[in-house]
Parts: sequence; C-alpha cells; structure tokens
Amino acid sequence: MQTVYLDSLLLLNFILDYLLLLLTGRAAGAPLHRGRIALAAAAGAAYAAAVFLPGLGFLAHPLLRVCAGVVLVLIAYGACRRFLRLTLLFFALSAALGGGLYALSLMGVRVALEPRYILLFAAAAYCLLSLASRAAARHGPRELRRVVVRVGPRSARLTALVDSGNTLRDPITGAGVVVAQGESLAPLLPPEADFRHPCQALPALKDPRRFRLLPYRSVGVEQGLLLAVRADRVEVNGEDWGARLVALSPTPVSDGGGYDALVFEE
Repeated sequence: MQTVYLDSLLLLNFILDYLLLLLTGRAAGAPLHRGRIALAAAAGAAYAAAVFLPGLGFLAHPLLRVCAGVVLVLIAYGACRRFLRLTLLFFALSAALGGGLYALSLMGVRVALEPRYILLFAAAAYCLLSLASRAAARHGPRELRRVVVRVGPRSARLTALVDSGNTLRDPITGAGVVVAQGESLAPLLPPEADFRHPCQALPALKDPRRFRLLPYRSVGVEQGLLLAVRADRVEVNGEDWGARLVALSPTPVSDGGGYDALVFEE
C-alpha cells in the first residue's frame, strides 16, 4: 500500500496546476492575472488532497473532476468570452501532461513515487509548448483590423495587423498592449509626450498617471523602452476592448505601410 503525504501532494499539485493554468492563458492569449491563477492552483491542490481524506473518496469521480477543472479555469480567468476555449485548452494540456507521465511510466520511471520526475516533466512540457505556441503564432495568417483609439475627447482611426506573437503586456494587469506608430497618435497627445525619447518625456508630462514606460525586445533591439498611453477606450472592428495601454512606437510598425498598429489576437 502506497503512503500519501498530504504536504507533498499539496505542493506538487499546486505547481502543476499553476503551470497548466498559466500555459492555458498564454496559449489562448488571455490576460494573465497571476494572483487569480495562484488562487485557482491552490484550490486545485486542495481538491486533489481532499480526495485522499476519509469519507471524501467520491471526489475522485470523473464527472466531479471535470467540474473541478471548469471551476479552476473560472477562478483563474473569470467568465470571459473565451471561457470555453480556455477550458478546452486546460483539459487538453492536462491530458497531454497525463499522457506524457504515463509514457514515462511505461519506460520504467516510477512517476507515482517520484514527484521530482513529474515536476521536471511539467517544466519541460511548459517550455516546449510555450515555444511551439509562439512559433505557430508568428507564422499565422496576416489579418488586418480597424482600430479606434480614444484618449479624452479625441480619437484616432488606425489599421492594425493581428500579431498573435506579440507578447507585450501591461505589467500590472497582464492585459495585452496595442502597439501603434507614434506619429499616428500624435494628435491625441500633449506636445511634451515625445515618444521618440520616452525617458526624457515622462518626467515632463503634466498627467504622468496616464503614461507609462514599457520594456520591450524586438529584432535588433536587445532591450528598450516604449512610451505608452492609457487610452480611455480601444475598439477593434467595432468591438469594445475597454481601457487599454497603447505603446507608441518611434519607428513604423509596417515595412510597406499597409498598417500602422499591431494588436494581439483577442
């Protein structure tokens, strides 16, 4: 009979659920709220431990496990419009992890008794799937969207390329950031908002709470900073994305001028 240590079980399931939920959000392009993801992972760990408590073995029923998975996604990402996609992705990734662990067991690795193998496999799977999803996103179809950016009483209309490989996000909320050619939004900004020199511009702004510096990397730029403005409203093809950070690129975002902004796949 195998002895189950609840403390190890809690820690192991918390880490696995956190990685699975994080990868689910990244693959779906959903805003990442790490506090909520951690809370969901803690709930998942508590559920996994409860299965082994006296009188609670019924929690291992497959239907209850499915319900628990749905609840975890709901805690981590809320009842958003991509909830079904997030849920299916979570179950698919969980199945992939389980299948990988079963394959290891067939090769003689006693994963049930060696939590370290499970953690190593989960970490390796997370890295590989993250790279695969980013590579697939970079080579996806080129789609254009009509974008309206509103800052105060003014607005600007842009043409944006859907770039699902764009990983630029608001470091506070985790929401995706729209990247716009700075000159296209210049009429909405105060004169002191010099997006070509973001470090010098930020201290001179009269309303610094609306602006922020965002670190970024791109081809030929190992590490740089972009001036970003918090738009009061962003509309993409008529769909309201609400208040959103818009990063101001000092250089054109399109080689041929066919678009002047980049949006992530919402």
